[in-house]
Amino acid sequence: MIDKLEMFIALANERHFGRAAETVGVSQPSLSSAIQQLEDQLGVRLVLRGSRFKGLTPEGQRVLDWALKIVGDARTMREEMRALKRGVSGKLRIGVIPTALPVSARLTVPFLERNPNVNMMLLSCTSIEILEGIDRLELDAGITYLDNEPIGRVTQVPLYKEGYQLLVAETRPEAKLASITWTEAAELPLCLLTGDMQNRRIINQHLTDAGADAQVRIESNSSIALISHVATGNWASIVAHTPGEPSCAGTGLKTVPIRDPDARHTVGLIAAFREPYTPALTALIEQARRLARTGCIMRNPTK
Repeated sequence: MIDKLEMFIALANERHFGRAAETVGVSQPSLSSAIQQLEDQLGVRLVLRGSRFKGLTPEGQRVLDWALKIVGDARTMREEMRALKRGVSGKLRIGVIPTALPVSARLTVPFLERNPNVNMMLLSCTSIEILEGIDRLELDAGITYLDNEPIGRVTQVPLYKEGYQLLVAETRPEAKLASITWTEAAELPLCLLTGDMQNRRIINQHLTDAGADAQVRIESNSSIALISHVATGNWASIVAHTPGEPSCAGTGLKTVPIRDPDARHTVGLIAAFREPYTPALTALIEQARRLARTGCIMRNPTK
């Protein structure tokens, strides 16, 4: 039954029989047969079928809710039994908002030092993708904003406060300023992250609150693309800033604090509000809480 429920979850996530079969490592006929057997066992139709996947029936949606809980608990049980024999081990899949990726090592490095038998996959995701991935059991945890948009009922550990700075080339006149206002920043030729990123929505809100009408001509979901445009000297960007980050010295770029207001938003670790967790996830949450208590998240992990 557990195997069939895992295949059903994969089908609900992928919304395509072929991709779902590939995800769970079986042939498409085997997956289709397993779904049919699950329907026979439960006595209800779960999937709207045609020439291709058309969605779940109302009964299928309800079974999906149960499947996510049952499969999640079964995975936790397997991991806990394995931990009793071999210690904390396994693989953690963590979604991270792009602005937190440079900071993520401050959590992952000490965690992996304490838990050498755990492997980790870090994925760049939007805040919405992180919540959806945790709900669908595709992610074990996420590093995302905690205090700007609703995140639902999740376990959360605040890690640090994200601030905002103007990023310009050293050749621009703004590079000589001690600080700049949101209104003044809006008057510059800006390149910013795309609107599906919560960081962009936060920036938009602060610009709106300042009564500014920014003209954004370049958008990208890659920070590298934005930095490359700023480096030409023709563009400026508004970027996230975390205390303890290295300076831009020697890069040809300069950051200028944005004041009025000096905005801050909390970033932290989240996981599904469900216990018990796998031993590996429990250890990660404990590491995050340890860093939050000591303030080590603000320092370079190599120090």
